[in-house]
Amino acid sequence: MIRFFLTATAILSALFAGATAAPADTITVMSYNIRNSTGMDNVRDFDRTAAVISAVNPSVVAILEADSITGRSKGTYVLGELAQRTGMQPFFAPAIDYDGGRYGIGLLTAETPLSVVRHALPGREEARALIISEFKDFIFAATHLSLTEEDALESASIISGLFADAKKPVIIAGDFNVTPGSETISLLSKQFTMVNNPETPTFPADEPNTTIDYIMIKGEGMEAIECEVVNAPTQSDHRPLVAKLLVK
Repeated sequence: MIRFFLTATAILSALFAGATAAPADTITVMSYNIRNSTGMDNVRDFDRTAAVISAVNPSVVAILEADSITGRSKGTYVLGELAQRTGMQPFFAPAIDYDGGRYGIGLLTAETPLSVVRHALPGREEARALIISEFKDFIFAATHLSLTEEDALESASIISGLFADAKKPVIIAGDFNVTPGSETISLLSKQFTMVNNPETPTFPADEPNTTIDYIMIKGEGMEAIECEVVNAPTQSDHRPLVAKLLVK
């Protein structure tokens, strides 16, 4: 079943209830621009996309560039196809109407979140979205920022404001469409700590030379153990990021 989350902004306040004390635990999170499961060879292959994800065995995955029942994807709910193959749960956040369906971002989760909400972000070439999920001990957000630098910077300001008073550790992951030295990353870094090495590129997948995908964290109850770019040179036009985090 396709699940859309178009909850009003006011509901975001529910995410910021105080966290319950819990023992330290290790979680694995992933950010993957899947290009609708279309690889560098322009072949759509859900099995190989799912295999990249399953090999990591993540707790939650930020999925970028996913169609829902569009003509381009031949009426396929892309997140649903990946969920079926990975045994995870899909949550879709549409950004735009496209080709008879919708196009946007989403999450795959190993466990059911306490809540999931969608928030609109600016993009003059196309509207963008932020999807926020709350779990018992942390909050995980995913986004795919605008190609227009001014809109990406405005989105960073919106995101910073949404999480300014978060009482749980926060993870934000996705394709930010900006390089590490950009104003957008500078603004987010005032509140978040980048986990991935900005000198390890993620795009294009076959011969990476640019870093535009990120995992960032915030909160005293969380620290990074490691983060790596997965060696997946053909399955999409981006290589995925995977981070192991300690959550207290």
